[in-house]
Amino acid sequence: MNPSNATPLLNVSDLTKHFPLQRGVFEKMAFRKGRFRWISQTVHAVNGVNLDIHRGDTLALVGESGCGKSTLAKTIIGLYAPTSGQVIYNGQDIGRLAGAARKPYQKKIQIIFQDPFSSINPRKKVLDIIAQPIDVHGLAKGAARSERVATLLEKVGLSADYAQRYPHQFSGGQRQRIGIARALASEPDLIIADEPISALDVSIQAQILNLMMDLQEALGLTYLFVSHDLSVVRHISNRVAVMYLGFIVEYGDTEALFEDPKHPYTQMLFSAIPSLDTLEFQDQFGLKGEVPTPIQLPCGCVFHPRCPKVMDRCRVDHPMLREIETGRWAACHLYDHQQRSNGRPMYR
Repeated sequence: MNPSNATPLLNVSDLTKHFPLQRGVFEKMAFRKGRFRWISQTVHAVNGVNLDIHRGDTLALVGESGCGKSTLAKTIIGLYAPTSGQVIYNGQDIGRLAGAARKPYQKKIQIIFQDPFSSINPRKKVLDIIAQPIDVHGLAKGAARSERVATLLEKVGLSADYAQRYPHQFSGGQRQRIGIARALASEPDLIIADEPISALDVSIQAQILNLMMDLQEALGLTYLFVSHDLSVVRHISNRVAVMYLGFIVEYGDTEALFEDPKHPYTQMLFSAIPSLDTLEFQDQFGLKGEVPTPIQLPCGCVFHPRCPKVMDRCRVDHPMLREIETGRWAACHLYDHQQRSNGRPMYR
């Protein structure tokens, strides 16, 4: 979904990820004793998502907590196998590749995790943490390996001397810099940043963001930036995809979305800056109730139970994500009459 005709670096096509719920211990015991019949249930975390990420872009993925952002990111990178759909990197469908077949693509797609305290092995020295991708892909050995780690530490603003230290000797911001250095170790094209600053002190967040932007310019990186912090998204991204209950409901250029959001959910989401997670958000913009459960999605438009602009059609007919003007997509029946007729695809 990009007005450019250039081939995207990453194309996500109709990607779905569902999780069957497992029975608990007491449910299993009751089932064996014939007390009730187990009804299988499924968490619909990601539902038919389509996205393009072009080389050099920063695409931000935003939405309330629990909307499926991190699940989508982890499915793209291969931590979860997709239920259906495709993840196409440089023209190759890598969604279901595993083992040796996926290894060359793992080298080119890396991830920065949210929590720098749990994503780094506390028993290993920084040298071995950062060198892990180097070892996996056979990129350097011996002195060359150590030199490469030293260079990476300096790129992220740390001293090369830190290579012999352990993670407990560093602050949260320094640990995240180590995580970034590890992500850079295999010389990737695409980095998925899964809420990379949300666990850090506010005073450190700007430093990490500026570092990531400097690295992007210096190394030609492409980012998929997952966040719920809209002020950060506006600062770092050039395109934004808005997610709700596992669906993309709006997509477009960052400034265009912030200046003139089209979908009712996006309008309320962006108008709530910076109080995205407060009750004021619901009171001010007429949101009704809680986010529905992804186990039992609403019929029709998934946002209709909370939407102040709901129409009868919204309750029965699921809107497709379609291009309503150049470079702008929205999944809302309010814009059905604005569907472009230039042959652009209509996305679910």
